[in-house]
Amino acid sequence: MKIEELYNIFIKNTSVCTDTRKLKEGDLYFALKGENFNGNLFAEKALLSGASYCIIDDESLAKKYDRFILVKDVLQTLQDLAQFHRRSISTTIIGLTGSNGKTTTKELIYSVLNESYKVQATNGNFNNHIGVPLTLLAFNKDTEYGIVEMGANHQKEISFLSNIAEPDYGLITNFGKAHMEGFGGIEGIIKGKSELYDYLKTNSKTIFCNTDDSIQVKQIGSYNNVIRFGTSNNNDTSIQFKSADPFVSVLYNGIEIRSQLIGKYNYGNIASAVAIGHHFNVPNDKIILGIEKYCPKNNRSQIINQNSNKIILDAYNANPTSMLAALDNFKQLKDKNKMLFLGDMFELGNASPKEHQAIVDYLETNFTENIYIIGENFFITRTNSFIKAYKTFEDLKLDLNITSIKDSTILIKGSRGMALERILRII
Repeated sequence: MKIEELYNIFIKNTSVCTDTRKLKEGDLYFALKGENFNGNLFAEKALLSGASYCIIDDESLAKKYDRFILVKDVLQTLQDLAQFHRRSISTTIIGLTGSNGKTTTKELIYSVLNESYKVQATNGNFNNHIGVPLTLLAFNKDTEYGIVEMGANHQKEISFLSNIAEPDYGLITNFGKAHMEGFGGIEGIIKGKSELYDYLKTNSKTIFCNTDDSIQVKQIGSYNNVIRFGTSNNNDTSIQFKSADPFVSVLYNGIEIRSQLIGKYNYGNIASAVAIGHHFNVPNDKIILGIEKYCPKNNRSQIINQNSNKIILDAYNANPTSMLAALDNFKQLKDKNKMLFLGDMFELGNASPKEHQAIVDYLETNFTENIYIIGENFFITRTNSFIKAYKTFEDLKLDLNITSIKDSTILIKGSRGMALERILRII
């Protein structure tokens, strides 16, 4: 079946689904395969559950039902359909990547643009070779702006996703020490993330550049189709950092914007959303409203008041750059009785021992007590006696069960695989 024929079927259906547990009546089911699953095995269930058609690539099932559509590769077909759909709608696409802050920035941009336009954005962190196509297929002809988050852990992935999404505008939040194992170090990270810039330059599209980030400025080079923002008054949009104790405030057009985000490291995320709103003519009062009403969730820099403790829960993910930024911010807080729970940082490859030791060295220089580090990588670092190291979460749990924690300000941060939000149930 040609992609044009499949597209005619797609536009007559409710939506696209790849998981029979979430399938709705009238959905178009794509039977994706992976290392541990085969969606073809659930195609019949999908049809009986209300799917309009099932896209399969198992020839043995092809003649079982008239509404089974056989293709060579289901994933490739999903990606091709998404690209075809992107070209069939007039939605302005904003592509977004970076080492840290992608999802927060995406949600801030959505919150600002949604004050004036019909906007859709990546759901959660559906930002890979499957998530990006699903994001695009969720956009419709009424969507004026679509925000597409793109993640990567190796070279050429951002290039691949850019060629599916074909963004009109692009933004890189930053270049940090994330997925170092896959990218092969910081230079590989810069090259990999800059594939978004490469796409935009090749296709004469527009780049949003935070001029406070010297790497962004260097990677853009002499390209002219750039919208600049940052602290300098020479930018297209000027936004100044004001304070972060603990919530970030910025100054825009002489007006203070008070966010619900903690940490100076969120300044760049806020500035990106303000600059994009400004460029697309969102009124200033609506830009301010969009920033101020956004509240973080999903374990991303959340402030939780639990019993007598104030908890900064930043346990969605961690890498050396974001960890140091969180610690630096935590150090600046004027609160008394501070406590730190830090979990291993994953995907660092050969750099893992060095990077974990660097965090421990920072802790020993800037803090003096109430530090708990958890995980196999942190456990083997060299530490002073006031830092308590645990090889596993269960080891920590045994200790915390006999520890009374009251009237404290607590930072919890670690990679997703550490699931440090479990600490909330203990303390």
